[in-house]
Amino acid sequence: MLNRRTTLHSASLAAAAAAAALALVLTGCDAESGGAADAGKGKDGKPAVIAPGKPGEAAKKLSAEEAAKAGDDDSPNTADRSYVRMMIEHHRQALVMTGLAPDRAESGEVKRLAERIAAGQKPEIEAMRAWQKTTGGEPKGGDGDGHEGHDAKMPGMATGAQLARLRAARGADFDALFLKLMITHHRGAVSMATDVLAQGNNVRVEEMANDVIAQQSSEIRRMRQMS
Repeated sequence: MLNRRTTLHSASLAAAAAAAALALVLTGCDAESGGAADAGKGKDGKPAVIAPGKPGEAAKKLSAEEAAKAGDDDSPNTADRSYVRMMIEHHRQALVMTGLAPDRAESGEVKRLAERIAAGQKPEIEAMRAWQKTTGGEPKGGDGDGHEGHDAKMPGMATGAQLARLRAARGADFDALFLKLMITHHRGAVSMATDVLAQGNNVRVEEMANDVIAQQSSEIRRMRQMS
């Protein structure tokens, strides 16, 4: 009889414990559901949009109105304008370097490479100048040697002394120095383009930067094979 009472008592305790556990689970589910629902809403209680941050930045929760406004606004920022201004100068120096190849290079392959680089970068300069005009920027004019004292600010720019050595070189010496300087020059351009993708805001600048990365990365690989 005692055993039977003990068994019944144990069963009752087990049932009570199970009921309590179930209640806790249900309460937790309700809390989680409420939290998830709240997490999907903005400050105004309306559905929110999660906007991914730029590299190194956390994602942001925006209202639908804020997300629409942010998506439509691609107005150029300081990074966009600085990139275009400096890349024009960067490209101009590349044209100076490629312009030396026809009369100094020994390798036909180096001469053809110089022609391709010039053919690609001249239209890019014009596109960037056109962008400056349409966005109210000041196109940088002039036909100098692409060495206007900005080499310390722009990655990959050849110094005045390096350009002088390139002008003085002939034959195989020119070929070797040209490839060395142009690889460095291209790597600098890729670095600048990568930076503006992270810091800029304008869609057109993003497109131009992606073109620079694709084209010049391909040319870097080719020049390394030729070196």
